[in-house]
Amino acid sequence: MKPKFRLAIAAILLVTAGAAFAAANDTPVGTWKQVDDASGKVTSIIQITDTSGELQAKVLKVMNMSAKQIARDGEHPRCTQCDGARHDQPIEGMTIMWGVRKDDDVWDGGHILDPKSGRVYKVRLKLKDGGQKLDVHGYIGFALLGRSQTWVRQD
Repeated sequence: MKPKFRLAIAAILLVTAGAAFAAANDTPVGTWKQVDDASGKVTSIIQITDTSGELQAKVLKVMNMSAKQIARDGEHPRCTQCDGARHDQPIEGMTIMWGVRKDDDVWDGGHILDPKSGRVYKVRLKLKDGGQKLDVHGYIGFALLGRSQTWVRQD
């Protein structure tokens, strides 16, 4: 009787853990690796947080800069192309996405900043591969026009 009881408890724990894992990956909240489209290298680590149902993202770390970029921008690049309060501020620690809300299986309605160009775009997020990848689509005007980038969830 004890082995069956232990097996039942183990099965319940596995099902509960699986449900908790699935729930943790059904939202973009977490830490992500931004991967460069051309080189395939991780260019930054970004943290997405939820504040009262609204997502925002902050750059935690800028990585894999070329020698040319380091010579031009230094080890800690600044947003030289940004306007307003972000102008010439360090990119690390900067909020680059804000105002994003859940709409069915996507998150949209917010904006994302490209620190390289200083431009702000509308943004739409969609989880892929069981929540392990995030399609980040920045656009102006219509969502059909724009550019997508895949971010990878950091363990």
